[in-house]
Amino acid sequence: MKRIAIMQPYFFPYVGYFQLVKAVDTFIFYDDVNFIKRGWINRNNILLQGNKFLFSIPCVKPSQNDLIKDTEVNHGHPGLQKIKKTFFHAYNGQDNFEAVDALFKKVLSPENKTIAEMAIESVQLVADYLNMDTSFKISSKAYPQNRDLDKADRLIDIAQKEGADTYINAIGGKELYDKGYFNEKGIQLYFLDPTLTPYKQSSDEFISGLSILDLLIHLPKEQVNEKLDDFTLL
Repeated sequence: MKRIAIMQPYFFPYVGYFQLVKAVDTFIFYDDVNFIKRGWINRNNILLQGNKFLFSIPCVKPSQNDLIKDTEVNHGHPGLQKIKKTFFHAYNGQDNFEAVDALFKKVLSPENKTIAEMAIESVQLVADYLNMDTSFKISSKAYPQNRDLDKADRLIDIAQKEGADTYINAIGGKELYDKGYFNEKGIQLYFLDPTLTPYKQSSDEFISGLSILDLLIHLPKEQVNEKLDDFTLL
């Protein structure tokens, strides 16, 4: 049995995204679909002085008419340096700060010219940090020839070409994809329902909906991996 998942690249996404990464043999970054403004491709939340703080990676004229892979990061924007300083003030002094801050700074490097490159590296570095054995591919490089297919048909086509018999989608896909249709094509479709249990943070009350960065800062790797295994397939 081979399991795959296909998702847009998000910048240091939340726990549920990494549960999906860990649940499959091959994870494919869907970078040749349209950029989503005010989505999670270039935005996320961290914990700052006990409160949820939303930040955005500045991009050059971001548009929903452009593909994720073609959306450039504005490395000259002062907001990028501010994000680094905010992250430092938010988490400096925590046990895992130095290791996680190194990941954060590496991802923000000018070497990552597009938000796709930046977001993809953020996921891959965390996967390496947590010793995951999931393999990664990028849709624009591995499967550019099937972009004209409808949403479900393209996912099925990629799964078939990967030799996968199981496709796992984020829970939000329940409204979009039909299990019966996938089954007709020889692919079992499951939806990952994440369990997001509280953990000890540097705040009086638990703050949910944060980037994986917050989890990495506050917990040792072993406990992070335990949380990534806590989900249900529907």
